[in-house]
Formats: sequence, structure tokens, C-alpha cells
Amino acid sequence: MGKKKSNRKRKVRVALKKNRGKRARRGNLTQQARTDPERIEDIAAGERISGKGDTSRYRTVIAAETEEGGLQIDVDLSTCHAGRVLSAIGQMSRVQLDDGRKLECTVRQVVRSLARDQRNAVVTGDRVLVGDVDAETGVIERVEPRHGVLSRSSRHRAHVIVSNVDQLMVVVPADDLKPVLVDRFLVSAEQGEIAAVLCINKIDLLDPVELVGWTGLYARLGYEVVLTSAETGAGISRLRQLLADRETVFAGQSGVGKSSLLNSIQPGLRLLTGEISSSTGKGRHVTRRTELIELDGGGYVVDTPGIRQLALWDLIPEEIEGFFVEFRPFVALCHFPDCSHTHEEGCAVKRAVETELIHESRYASYLRIHAGEDLV
Repeated sequence: MGKKKSNRKRKVRVALKKNRGKRARRGNLTQQARTDPERIEDIAAGERISGKGDTSRYRTVIAAETEEGGLQIDVDLSTCHAGRVLSAIGQMSRVQLDDGRKLECTVRQVVRSLARDQRNAVVTGDRVLVGDVDAETGVIERVEPRHGVLSRSSRHRAHVIVSNVDQLMVVVPADDLKPVLVDRFLVSAEQGEIAAVLCINKIDLLDPVELVGWTGLYARLGYEVVLTSAETGAGISRLRQLLADRETVFAGQSGVGKSSLLNSIQPGLRLLTGEISSSTGKGRHVTRRTELIELDGGGYVVDTPGIRQLALWDLIPEEIEGFFVEFRPFVALCHFPDCSHTHEEGCAVKRAVETELIHESRYASYLRIHAGEDLV
């Protein structure tokens, strides 16, 4: 049994300089309050500011360590309202409070500072605590621990696409199915402990018989596979069943029909849709932000911008094998306990590929991910 992390509160020194483009101002707080009152409002009771040198700026806050190893800021719960982030762009988030109100919220600077290894401190799907609430606005004081996370690597930082979901809908076009991208999404789902469904869309563009090989492959691995067409309505009723009472993120490349499918599932959403570029053959970005949408039939869906490449975040080579479900029976049979399944003699995984117990396309995806190749 793993060691349980302590949630005992402790003082934490938070460096704020990385969120400041300018040097720290000199002078006392009284003078600064007259010229910059917003800065004083950002200093909650029980916190203090100190500066050493021209560019350092630190805050001491009370925080507890979460089970994931992060820090959770101690806030006054009596002055905060719980809610969920519907969408987030930059430092602005649209939050729906538990009482139904929807607010435009900024993010407290100390919250952003504690998320320095992430591209965004607040993402769509987050459960948050909001303070300074009025009729239309608020300030996000804390992000609650996440589960069900879909993320990728972006410039050596974590880009969390969405949090607190329980299902990933991988949408791919029937006429341009890319197994290597599908496999990366499935690995990301396994890593985030999210159930995955493969949605092959635009089946009106070819004979579905041509897809039997791919549908059979992923179905045998235990993944739900659904064939759809927003144009003809094929598979839409089955898709509605899969989404009912679930929290599902739709993901895939631009132009695969994610927004069109959602418009078919729930007429009236009127999500913008786009066409494939005739010059590049790639989809144009129409969905500009990740958005959490409530379904009339129960459940939520998250519409996301198209992803042209998926570089996996926080994934070490030694653990990749565990995210390929068909590898698991063979790993223990390898001659070397630390076998990488790439070049070693006596590798049971390689032998399973040779005897077609593991599909060669899946093994090719494993090799690319293991080698750290980002492009798909």
C-alpha cells in the first residue's frame, strides 16, 4: 500500500517575479496603495510581501499538500463560493457557481504562481473557489484537486486541456484515419484514468466495410468504437447513449467534425463549424476555446479546438508499456526485467508482434512514443 501524503498545512514561500514583466516598485506600501490600490487588494490578510533586490518578490502563504503532490492554498471558506469553470482564456474564466450564477472571473496571482509548471493555472472543467463575488464578476481564490485530466506537453510545460472528466471521445475522419494519433490519445486517456471511445466520423465518405480492420482492432482492445456521420445522422443515437450522464471531452484534429457532431446530438447548440482547407488538406481552427456544455439529456460535453499534434506530458519511457493494454500479458515474460521492448533479445512483446498477437501499427506507435517523437 502506498504511503499516504500528509495534508498538514504549512507555510510556503511563493515567488511572484515570473508573472511580472517589470521590476518591483520601490517605496512603502502606503504610497503604493494611493497609486496602485489593486495591488493592495491582492494581499489577503495573513500574507506578507518582501522584496530583496530589484526583481524578487515573494509571498508567504498557508497551504496543504494534495495527494497529487501539489499545493492547495488555505482560504476563508466562509467568504468563497464553489463553482466550475465553463471556459478559460488567458487569465479570464467563465465560472458557473453551484447556485447557478455565471460569472466572469480573474485568477488571484498567487494561484497562477503556484502553477508555474503549467501553461494555465485554471482550465475548463476545474472545480474552483471564488471570492469577491458581485453580480457579474469574481476572483478565483483556489483550484481544487483535479481528476480525469487530459493533457499534453507544450514548450516543456503541462498544457492541461480539460479536467474532471470521465470519458474521452477521440474523433477521427473515416477517410483519413491516423492510428498513430489515435494511439496517442488512448495513451493520454489511460494516463489520465479516463475511459476512451473511438468515434470514426464522416462514414458517408466511404464504404464502412473498409474500416472493419480498424474497428475490429480497437474493439478487441476493449475500446468502444462508434461509426458516425453528422451529414446523414448515422450513429448519432448511439453517440447520445454514450454521452448520457457522463462528462465527455471531444478531441481530435481540426476539421474532423467534432462541433458538427455536437450540433447533431443537441440541436440548438449552434457551434461554429468549418471546412477542410483545399490548399493544405487540413482542417481550419473554428473552435477557439475549450468549453464545457451541459446536455439536455444529462451529462456534459467539452468541445475543444483541433489538435494537430499531441506531445505527451510527464511520461517516462519505462511506464509507456503500461498504457498499451495489449502489452500487459507479455511484459512479465520478457527475458530482462527492465526490457524496453525496442531492441532486446528475448523480448516477449516483440515476439507477440511477430506472431500478430500485437498489431504492428500499435507497436509502431509505441516505438515513436518511446523515442520521444512529438509529430504525428
